[in-house]
Amino acid sequence: MNEQFYVGINEDTHGGLTHLGRIVIDAWIFGILPESETCAGWSQSQMQNLYEKVYAAWEPYAHLPSRLPADLQQRHIKLYSEIIDIAKSKGWNAELGEDD
Repeated sequence: MNEQFYVGINEDTHGGLTHLGRIVIDAWIFGILPESETCAGWSQSQMQNLYEKVYAAWEPYAHLPSRLPADLQQRHIKLYSEIIDIAKSKGWNAELGEDD
C-alpha cells in the first residue's frame, strides 16, 4: 500500500477549507506551526501528530472560537477570513446543496 501525503494547504481543495486544511490553520492560530508551514508533503502520521497537538490546544476552550482569549480570537478571525476569501476565489460556496 502506498502512503498518501498531504498536498499542503495552498494546493488543498476549497482553498484549504477541508479537515486537514483546518488542522493547519488551527496550528497557525495556536502557534504550533509558523504560517509559512503549509504541510505540503507531510505523511499521514505527521498530520495525525499535528491533529493531536491542535486538539490538545483547543481543549481548554471547549473547541469553541468564542471561548478563545482575545488575541487568539483575533488570529482566528484573521486567518479564517483570509482562507474563506481564497476559497471563494477558487469557487467554494458556503451554501449547502440539495445533497448536503
